[in-house]
Amino acid sequence: MKLEILTRTENQKAQNEIIEQLRDLMNNKNLEPGDKLPSERTLSDKFGVSRSNVREAIQKLEFYGILISKPQSGTFVADIGQVAMNGMVNDILRLDDPDFKSLVETRILLELKTVRLAARRRTDDDLKLMKSALDAYREKVENGKDAVQEDLLFHLAIARASGNSTMNTFMLIITPEILTNFEKYHICDKNMAFRGIEEHQDIFEAIKKQDPQLAKAKMKVHFKNLYQYCYNILI
Repeated sequence: MKLEILTRTENQKAQNEIIEQLRDLMNNKNLEPGDKLPSERTLSDKFGVSRSNVREAIQKLEFYGILISKPQSGTFVADIGQVAMNGMVNDILRLDDPDFKSLVETRILLELKTVRLAARRRTDDDLKLMKSALDAYREKVENGKDAVQEDLLFHLAIARASGNSTMNTFMLIITPEILTNFEKYHICDKNMAFRGIEEHQDIFEAIKKQDPQLAKAKMKVHFKNLYQYCYNILI
């Protein structure tokens, strides 16, 4: 675990150094919106790093809308001014890995909204996906197996049913880190796992009935039981 954390910290430091160099390159060459960046190979030679490291840094700047990559064409500066670009890069460089409490708070805010949308917009296919995840969760719990992944797959199915692609994307981004922390701290003990079957079933039934307020209320109960224990461990 210590080695894994150390490696991740070193990788983030190296990535930030490349992002700083990319920012300086764009400033020094006065690159404007639509201007093309040098190739990955050229940048890796110039910065003295691997092409994969350059690619990861570019992908991060793409994620935040600073760069745009076009297949077969290259990477271009997005349509934002230099002042805004520098401010955004500085903010990115100050970002830390989110702590578990922040991830939990974000998840709760997202899911209380997505579950209401899911109750309004769900399709029969969405219900089948949720039911499949719920059944898989129940089977593992009843057989005494770890069901953390099946738990989160059920919640991801709800996000998908919301019909909001942005919320669905946010859930996909934060879920792996939440999963890691759940497994690390053994948050789902046996009693909570069995309780989760009933709570998931209640949420599913509310979505099936297309009752947004009931779905939100059942999700609140689920989170209250789950994260009250969680916070007692982590705070």
